[in-house]
Amino acid sequence: MTTFSGTALCLDRADINTDEIIPARYLTEIDKNVLGPHLMEDLDLAGFDPQKDLAGINVLVTRENFGCGSSREHAPWALEANGIRVVIAESFARIFYQNMFNCGMLAITLDTKQIDRLCNAAGPSPVHISVDVDAGEITATAGPDTWTIPFTLSGFEKALVKAGGWVEYADQNY
Repeated sequence: MTTFSGTALCLDRADINTDEIIPARYLTEIDKNVLGPHLMEDLDLAGFDPQKDLAGINVLVTRENFGCGSSREHAPWALEANGIRVVIAESFARIFYQNMFNCGMLAITLDTKQIDRLCNAAGPSPVHISVDVDAGEITATAGPDTWTIPFTLSGFEKALVKAGGWVEYADQNY
C-alpha cells in the first residue's frame, strides 16, 4: 500500500503559477534543499505568510490551474524540500502535473464541491489528509468529522509514485 498523509493547507486562489511557487531567480539551483526556504515567497495571497503558514504542512489544497506558467521541475522540488508531497486542486497545468509524478509526488484533481469542503473544513483545528494511492481514496479529518473522497490516477501515474519518480521507475523497468 502506498500512502501519503499530513496536515493540509488551503490556498484558496486559482492560477498559482510556477514563478509564485518558486521564483525564477532560484532556477540556477540544482539542490532541492536550497529551494526550500524560498517556496512561495512571492505568492500574493491576502494574509499568507509562507514562513509561518507552510511550517508543518504536507498537503496543499487549491483551486484551478495550479502550476501554470513556465515549465520547471523546480516547482515540485521546492514543494518536496518542504515536505509537501501532495497537491490537491480543481485542475493543474499539464507540465506541472506531469512533473509532480516524475518526481514521485501526487497531483490529485477533485471537483469544486470537494475542494470547497476541504477548504471550508480548515478552521480552528487543522485538516489532516491521508491518501491511499492503491485504493484511490483520500481520507480527510477535521475535528470530529472524517470523510472519504475517491480520486482517479492512471496506472502509469500510480507506477511513477510507487517507484519514487521517473528516474527510479526507469531504473526498475528498463
